[in-house]
Amino acid sequence: MKTNTELTSLLSGVAGEYYVAAELSARGYMASITLRNTKGVDILCSNDDASKTVAIQVKTNKHSNREWVLNEKCEKNQAENFFYVLVNLNDMEKAPDYFVIPSKTVADQAIKSHRDWLDAPGRKGQAHKDNTMRKFKDTDEEYLNRWDLLGL
Repeated sequence: MKTNTELTSLLSGVAGEYYVAAELSARGYMASITLRNTKGVDILCSNDDASKTVAIQVKTNKHSNREWVLNEKCEKNQAENFFYVLVNLNDMEKAPDYFVIPSKTVADQAIKSHRDWLDAPGRKGQAHKDNTMRKFKDTDEEYLNRWDLLGL
């Protein structure tokens, strides 16, 4: 069996999707993992009578830090029924942690934090060069296990 230090980014991402789908199913929701070619949506989830559906993008990190790397698409991909579930695999030493966040919240924080980073000087006082990388942080655990935000 591989140890967590050998787990590739691809495999940790797939594991995160399956963990989220399992958690949703255990909570009584219908969760379907989408095909790999579905842009921006990893899981479609609905309540038990299929009267309400949400789309979920899963981002996983192998460790336990409360920060995830996203790309600039997160600034534009937002809708009332679109959510991010950010997963910490906690080095496989304990059960994963789930952070359930509305897409608008992710977009707003990504825009602000990236703008702040661009405005701040680099290590040697130089200006930062713009790039497509964005970060989302939840160090206060405001969104930890907030499955209720899905509104299902």
